[in-house]
Amino acid sequence: MVVSAIIDRVRGALENLGSDCPLEEVVGLCPDLTWNQVFLAIDYLSRTGQVRVLLDADRTYRVQTPHVAVSGVGHAAAGHR
Repeated sequence: MVVSAIIDRVRGALENLGSDCPLEEVVGLCPDLTWNQVFLAIDYLSRTGQVRVLLDADRTYRVQTPHVAVSGVGHAAAGHR
């Protein structure tokens, strides 16, 4: 599979999910891809600002699409006013 097709596949799976999820769950969303292919796609998407990768308190890597990160910040800011 071509690298750009792998990146598109992972991006599409994340967009369809519409929320943040653990990195391992992204692997489950793309059963046709290997763990390494998903990881490299997430790395590319993160470096280009298309997703955010965060380490939570349980030391689990989570992947967020930008609209989730932005809306989460907006709700938190609105609650503090």
